[in-house]
Amino acid sequence: MSESGHSQPGLYGQGRRRRRRRDRDQGPPGQNLSGPSRDREYVPRERRDGSEEPAGPLLQKTPIILAKPPGERAKPSQSASLGGAPSLEKPIMLMKSRDEGGKPGTPPEMVPSAPGSGVAKLEREGQRPTQPVYQIQNRGMGSAAASGTVDPVIGQTKLLPPEKMKHSIKLVDDQMNWCDTAMEYLRDQTDMLVVGVIGLQGTGKSTVMSLLSANTPEEDQRAYVFRAQTQEIKERGGNQSSGIDFYITQERVIFLDTQPILSPSILDHLINNDRKLPPEYNLPHTYVEMQSLQIAAFLFTVCHVVIVVQDWFTDINLYRFLQTAEMLKPSTPSASHDSSGSSGADEGTEYYPHIVFLQNKARWQEFCPRNLKKMHMAVDKLMAHSHLKYKGTLSMLDCNIFPGLGRDYLETEVNLFLLPMLENEGEDALTRAGSGSSSTPLFSLLPGYRGHPSFSSLASKLRSQVLAMSRSQLSHTILTEKNWFHYAARIWDSVKKSSALSEYSRLLS
Repeated sequence: MSESGHSQPGLYGQGRRRRRRRDRDQGPPGQNLSGPSRDREYVPRERRDGSEEPAGPLLQKTPIILAKPPGERAKPSQSASLGGAPSLEKPIMLMKSRDEGGKPGTPPEMVPSAPGSGVAKLEREGQRPTQPVYQIQNRGMGSAAASGTVDPVIGQTKLLPPEKMKHSIKLVDDQMNWCDTAMEYLRDQTDMLVVGVIGLQGTGKSTVMSLLSANTPEEDQRAYVFRAQTQEIKERGGNQSSGIDFYITQERVIFLDTQPILSPSILDHLINNDRKLPPEYNLPHTYVEMQSLQIAAFLFTVCHVVIVVQDWFTDINLYRFLQTAEMLKPSTPSASHDSSGSSGADEGTEYYPHIVFLQNKARWQEFCPRNLKKMHMAVDKLMAHSHLKYKGTLSMLDCNIFPGLGRDYLETEVNLFLLPMLENEGEDALTRAGSGSSSTPLFSLLPGYRGHPSFSSLASKLRSQVLAMSRSQLSHTILTEKNWFHYAARIWDSVKKSSALSEYSRLLS
């Protein structure tokens, strides 16, 4: 009995040392102990380094360990390395560089962590992929932020005004080739108006387009955005414009000035300079007429408003030319998709612009209400079979030019507008009215009789009415300025390669 009694404490101490070694390697072994030894060994359990016991199943039995002062607790990294279990205390991350976090833009969950670190996952959860506020506000501003164009209230860049054009540029050159120089002035916005002009030689197309776009009658004509004919060109019967000129205002109105249709100066230039004609044209006059038809058909497809300028009333061949260009224009989708079944097939599938007949250099007799009524009736009968929108969008009666006339005076009011001759201020009023030949007026203090309002007031009223016209949809999709440019380039290419125009050219020759 004595030997067995002395052997028991030794065995018990030996087992206790084994359990302590196992505690350091595997954690609290409270489940493997039995009897009173479990209470004596585990209740006062503390680590030798003074750290708290990691959370475990026995956390509820020993809540006193949570009341230890923070100074006696070890750091999370030490606790994880000593105990082998992750700490519950969340680390605090102030800033983490991009070199440590991987490539810029990498999410924090995708950043690789060092192997063997027990707090790598908690570090990824605590990391915030943010940047300083000043970097976010100044991002993408570049030199705009340094130049003082940043709104101090919201910290964003102010919208810069569109670039202002100083003069017109080529959209189609004199060789009838498309030019891409206008692309840099266009923007990605849809609120635009496209205005084109056609007319015979010397009718004042470039002057009218300059007054509608950017200039005033008081300015020098040499500073107009569309160059007018010089005195030398007028004397030799030449033409100033060639091809199609492009100009866009800051109000996003696109103006297209064109070379004269059926121009004798262009025909004379082809004959006298022995210019080679394209192989599909045999005669020079056929080539000149086909050029004019191509330009007119192009404008009828890509413009909201087309202004037909003439300087005397009226040329029957001009209306035949307009109807021919309407017939040969390329087919385009309708601007409105809600066309009723009662409308014609052509009206439901084709786009047609507004057309305005501008009587330039009009005499005072043409402003007589009786003559004005006859002019409207003549234009209405000549355009009766046309699908072009030649009535209902422009009215001289709304301009307070004829205050004594009501709206019902003109039974068929077409888009007809009259502009008088552009005159100097010091010119004789009586001579302008055709009532005398003296160089001095009878009453110098009284304004001379004109028979019509001044040119400046009429030009201003014309501009306001043209710019107020409806901006219908040109194609089956809503076009931005840049999309319109590409759409116009495709239309011009299709016009030059049109089989209908080729067949018409063959019939002419």
